[in-house]
Amino acid sequence: MQDIPIELRKTAGGIPVITERIPYSANAGFLVAVRTGSRDEYDGIFGLSHLLEHTVFRETKTRTSFEMAKEMEGAGGELNAFTSKEMTGYYGITLGSTADVAMKLVGDIVANPLINEKDTALEKEIVLQELSMVKSEPESYIHDLFEENLWDGNELGWDEGGSEETVKPLTHEDLRKYYNERYGRPNLAVFATGSIDEDKVLRWAEETFDPMEAPVVNERTAPATPGAKYTCTEHNSEHINIGFGFPLGKLDARERAVVKLMGAVIGSGTSSRLFQNVREKNALVYAIYNNTHCYSDAGYVSAFMSCTGKNVIKSLQETAKSYSEFKRNGLEKGELERTKNLLSGAVARSTETTDNRIYRMCVGYMTHGSVSSTAEYLDLINSITEDEVMAAAEKYLTADRLNISVLGRCDKKVKDFEAQSLEI
Repeated sequence: MQDIPIELRKTAGGIPVITERIPYSANAGFLVAVRTGSRDEYDGIFGLSHLLEHTVFRETKTRTSFEMAKEMEGAGGELNAFTSKEMTGYYGITLGSTADVAMKLVGDIVANPLINEKDTALEKEIVLQELSMVKSEPESYIHDLFEENLWDGNELGWDEGGSEETVKPLTHEDLRKYYNERYGRPNLAVFATGSIDEDKVLRWAEETFDPMEAPVVNERTAPATPGAKYTCTEHNSEHINIGFGFPLGKLDARERAVVKLMGAVIGSGTSSRLFQNVREKNALVYAIYNNTHCYSDAGYVSAFMSCTGKNVIKSLQETAKSYSEFKRNGLEKGELERTKNLLSGAVARSTETTDNRIYRMCVGYMTHGSVSSTAEYLDLINSITEDEVMAAAEKYLTADRLNISVLGRCDKKVKDFEAQSLEI
């Protein structure tokens, strides 16, 4: 794979500008990230980061949302945003020939939003519908619930969107105050990839964002390592959804890659241990897959599955057995190499879209303070040894860390299940 170098520069005001110039790309992408998210909220403003992210699209000092949409789509592009636990991001992707439009509109949204009463009220109605929709989709909701239970008592357990009860009271004054406090230096970083002029990106960042200064820099407290927990939550859905995982602490780049590979060995793809043992051999679940996630100072490696009520306990037992046998027997011949190829293929495919490339750059820098090129990351994955994977399994996959969240119509047998009986 051709290595595309990633360059880090800074504006005169100190804003990081991370660029990846791809001469052969037909597209150009630009993203501005703000180091504030749901874990930086407090009682009285839960859900504000997400509501603000929605509201700034309504109107700026120079454009309505309809005018922005026409301009962006007329340039062959899309304008969007996301809110996570540790950041909020705004991005525009266009044809390389219309890159100026993307820069202009992303800059306008971030630097010049009106945030008025009318727009806040309208967007609040949309956000409330979104929150209701998530809870009505148990396959998605189980992820939020698992983290809520895992990080119980820490800000990482709070949902990015807040709740209906916390969002309803928020006002445009709340949003404007939060924006003025946190949207500016040193909380900003700028990213660009594709058919771009790197000098032009730096000038755009300086002219548009250097005048913005944030008086509040969020201070975060890493969560304590959670102990074992088993939780059942009632939900009126046909299937039972389960989150089954183990917390992680703060990891460096190599440790994150090792844990990612370990999780993939156990549960990524249809040849994985979990898929074969729990689904194919025993027909206990409809779906089962691995999910490994690392925040700046914590994370988890997990499996998520869905099944009928009668299969819950047996599914938990077979899942635990898969982890236990992996720790006891180690890797099979060729298994590590096969999984490395599986991960490498997924990474390589993700580089074919501009939005995936720029999102990866953003998350890497904003979460962990560094960005590696695709080739560098693949080299890292391929350098990991069997001993490293098994050492990580011994350290993190332990019964005293096991957290299980069950969502659905739970009968008494499921509610009373003794999770400590599971052998890991």
